[in-house]
Amino acid sequence: MIDYRQSGVNIEEGYKAVDKYKESAKRTMIPGVLNGLGSFAGMFQIPEGMKNPVMVSGTDGVGTKLDIAFALKKYDTVGIDCVAMCVNDILCHGAKPAFFLDYIACGKLDSDVAASLVKGVSEGCLQSGCALLGGETAEMPGFYDEGKYDIAGFAVGLAEKDKIISGDKIAEGDVIIGIASSGVHSNGFSLVRKLVKDYGSELTLKSGEKKTIGEILLEPTRIYVKPVLGLMEKIEIHGMVHITGGGFYENVPRMFSSKGDLYPVIEKGTWEIPEIFDELVRLGASPERMYNTFNMGIGFMLAVSPSDCDGACKFLNEKGFKAGKIGYVASGREKAVQLGAFSGKDGEAPLLLK
Repeated sequence: MIDYRQSGVNIEEGYKAVDKYKESAKRTMIPGVLNGLGSFAGMFQIPEGMKNPVMVSGTDGVGTKLDIAFALKKYDTVGIDCVAMCVNDILCHGAKPAFFLDYIACGKLDSDVAASLVKGVSEGCLQSGCALLGGETAEMPGFYDEGKYDIAGFAVGLAEKDKIISGDKIAEGDVIIGIASSGVHSNGFSLVRKLVKDYGSELTLKSGEKKTIGEILLEPTRIYVKPVLGLMEKIEIHGMVHITGGGFYENVPRMFSSKGDLYPVIEKGTWEIPEIFDELVRLGASPERMYNTFNMGIGFMLAVSPSDCDGACKFLNEKGFKAGKIGYVASGREKAVQLGAFSGKDGEAPLLLK
């Protein structure tokens, strides 16, 4: 006769992990949460005063950035990435994050590692102003290699129906504001890992920023929720973009509704590109594909009326989020052209995206 432990599942370690999660979840509780961690389901009450609330949801993971965390044995920041990837997405439609759920899977559970992951999730929730309402930890022996974990998350936010941002209000002549990223964020890491082959040396090498390459790559994805929601109270934002997988070419056109012939023009050279992207080119990344893969130093974009541009940039910069005009909205072009490779200097022709 064999028991669950002999099959590779350590129930006691799971209980220890849940106990460690509770303190992380507790510090994220906000008005509206009706029960704590440990129930069969989390409950959240829609705030009184909302006239026509719409729930906006998003799900994402951290992807193979986790492999860098495993190599460096640093697990407390990728949870922030997990939250960021979800809440930044729902923010694009003007939603305020309400709660978050996480999912952690592994081959053999180590409660300390799992607790570090959830601590990062908790920190991401605090930065977003939402509650960590629940989650799942799955130990699956033989399915994942020992020592390897996966993490994904699910964010739910709320928006008034008449204030949802869909891109319908974007107009020719609108200004595109770029908000700086913290680095590579959480996409493109399958390419990064291929470039950084020798983890024992490359990840621990110092870069020009006086950090190791590994430390720079693990810098958490920036969470834009609080400053952007604050800006929404001051001006009308016509469209928003979270620059994730697919870089500029895949994501910026998503800001626009399907109607009309509007397209964005991004003026290269109008913002500072972090050194890590030069480093990736040095390691072998194709300069021609950098804007198709990475955020290139811009993690979030806004489309606003020209009259609101200066005030919006001033507000964001005062909140500690470096922002500036990086482009504009044009119309009438039948087909946009992809122009220019990443040169490391980048002051040449603009990117025309459609």
